[in-house]
Amino acid sequence: MLMRTDPFRELDRLTQQALGTAARPAIMPMDAWRDGEQFIIEFDLPGVQANSLHLDVERNVLTVRAERPDVDENREMLSAERPRGVFTRQVFLGENLDTDKIEAGYHDGVLRLTIPVAEKAKPRRIAISRDGQQTAINA
Repeated sequence: MLMRTDPFRELDRLTQQALGTAARPAIMPMDAWRDGEQFIIEFDLPGVQANSLHLDVERNVLTVRAERPDVDENREMLSAERPRGVFTRQVFLGENLDTDKIEAGYHDGVLRLTIPVAEKAKPRRIAISRDGQQTAINA
C-alpha cells in the first residue's frame, strides 16, 4: 500500500519543537514592569526545583537558567506536553539599573527578580553658586 506523505510535516514539527507554539513555548514566559524605584521581572517555571535555578549577570545581561528533569524511564507516558530539559533566557538590562542589588525569590513556580534603579539614575538636586549665594535646582 502506498502512503501519501507531506514533505513539510517533519519540518513543521521540528520548527514547533525549536521555536515553540502558543500552547508550548520554547522559552520561559516572562512579565516585566516598573514599580516606583525598582523593576520587577517574573518568570513562569512550574515544575522546576529551586535548586536547579541559576542566575548570572554579566555586562548588564541577566541570564536565567532552569532545568526540569526528564520523566522516569519506567513510566509510560500517555501525554507529555510540558517541555523538559534545560531552559535559558537572557534579558538585557538598562544602564540605569543597579545589578549589584538584584534580589530573587522563587514561590509557587514563579521566579521573581527585583532590580532597583541605580542611585546615579535617580533625579537629584545640584547646588549652583552665584555671586556668593547657593541656589539648589532640580537636575
